Amino acid sequence: MGRRAFIVKFYLIPIICFSFIILVSGFTFSQTKKNSTDTISFNVEYFYDSAHHWYDIREEERVINPDSDQKRYDVNEIEKIADNILLFQKENGGWSKNYDMLAVLTNAQREAVEKSKGDINTTFDNGTTFSQVDYLARTYHVTGDKKYLDGFTTGINFILTAQYDNGGWPQFYPDTSGYRKYITFNDGAMLGIMKVLHNIVEKEYYYSFVDEELYSRVSEAYNRGIDCILKCQIFEDGKLTAWCQQHDNIDFSPRPARTFEPAAICNGESSEIVELLMKIKNPDREIIAAIQGAVKWFYESKISGIKVVTIEAPETEYLYHTSSDDRIVVPDESANPIWTRFYELGTHVPMFCKRTGEIVYSLDQVERERRTGYAWYIYQPQEILDSYPEWQMKWITEENILPK
Repeated sequence: MGRRAFIVKFYLIPIICFSFIILVSGFTFSQTKKNSTDTISFNVEYFYDSAHHWYDIREEERVINPDSDQKRYDVNEIEKIADNILLFQKENGGWSKNYDMLAVLTNAQREAVEKSKGDINTTFDNGTTFSQVDYLARTYHVTGDKKYLDGFTTGINFILTAQYDNGGWPQFYPDTSGYRKYITFNDGAMLGIMKVLHNIVEKEYYYSFVDEELYSRVSEAYNRGIDCILKCQIFEDGKLTAWCQQHDNIDFSPRPARTFEPAAICNGESSEIVELLMKIKNPDREIIAAIQGAVKWFYESKISGIKVVTIEAPETEYLYHTSSDDRIVVPDESANPIWTRFYELGTHVPMFCKRTGEIVYSLDQVERERRTGYAWYIYQPQEILDSYPEWQMKWITEENILPK
C-alpha cells in the first residue's frame, strides 16, 4: 500500500509470576489412554487468558477472587482439572470467563462457585466454554468416566443452541445485550468454537465417542459457521479484504465493541480466520476467493522499517493494570514486516484508539494506559503469507496472487 504507520507486536500486560508458573509447568501433557497405545495431548494454553484476567487484572465482579498464595494443579492432574471444569460449568451448559481452571480451590471458593451455577453470564470470550468442552472430551476419551461425557454433552449442546440461524455466534449467551450480541471473532471466540467443531467433523480420534445424531448437528452448525464467515468478509473498492473483530448479527457489517475497539479491518482475527479456511479440504470457489482476497490484503497492508521498543517508565497503577514500562515506535530498516491491529474502513490507514473512543493515527497519541494495556500490533499475517504458497500450489496452481 506504500503507507508507513506506527505498529509492532506486543502482548497484553506482562504477567511475570503467572507466566513463569505456566512456562515451568508446561502447556501440554500427553496421557496414554487406558488399555490403549494411543496418546492424547491436554493443552491448557487456551485457559491462560481467563486465568491471567483472574490473577492479574482488576475488572468486573467475580464470584471468587484468587488467594495471595493460590495453589494450582500440575498439568498432568487431568482428572482434577476436569473436575474443576465441571464445578465451574453453569446449569445452562456454558462457563463464565476469567477464572483459572487449574486453581486448587479452597472449601470457601468451591462453595461460592457451587452457589453460582444458576448464573447466566456464560460466554465464549477469553477462550471460555469451547476450551472446557474440548478438555472434557479428551478427558472422557482417556478415562471413560461418564461424568466427563455428560459435561461435554451439556457443553456442546450449549454451543449449538447459542449459534444464530445465520451461522454466527455472539460473544455472550444468553445475555446478548449491547455489543455482546455481535458475531465475535475478537480473542478467538467464534474461531475457537469452529476449531472444536472442525475437529469433530474431521473425526479426530478423541471425539470418536460422538454419535451419529450429534455428529450430524455439529456438521450442520460447522457448515453454517463457514457460510457466516464468508458473508462477514469486508468488501471495499471492488475487492475482498479481511474481517472486523465483530460483525453485526443481522447484516454482517463491521461493528465496534469497547470504546477503544472501533469497527475496522482487523488483521489479527483475520489471520486466524484464514488459517481455518485453509484447512478446508477441496475448497470451493467462494472459499478460495475469500482466502485469496485476504492474503492479498495482508501483503498490501504490511509495513516495513519500524519496530516498537519497550522502555522503562515510572510504575503507575491504572484501573485495570499496573505498568512499569512504556512503548515507543522507532525506525529500523532491518525489522520484520508488521501490521496494525486496526485499519480504518474506507481509507485503509492504520489507526489506533484512546479509551475515550477518540481515533488517532500514531501510537504516541494513545494514552500510556492503553499503550501498555492492549495489543495494538501484530505479526500473525506473516504466518499466513508463509503458509500460502503450499496451499496455493495444492488447490489453485495457476492462481498465485502474490509476487514471485
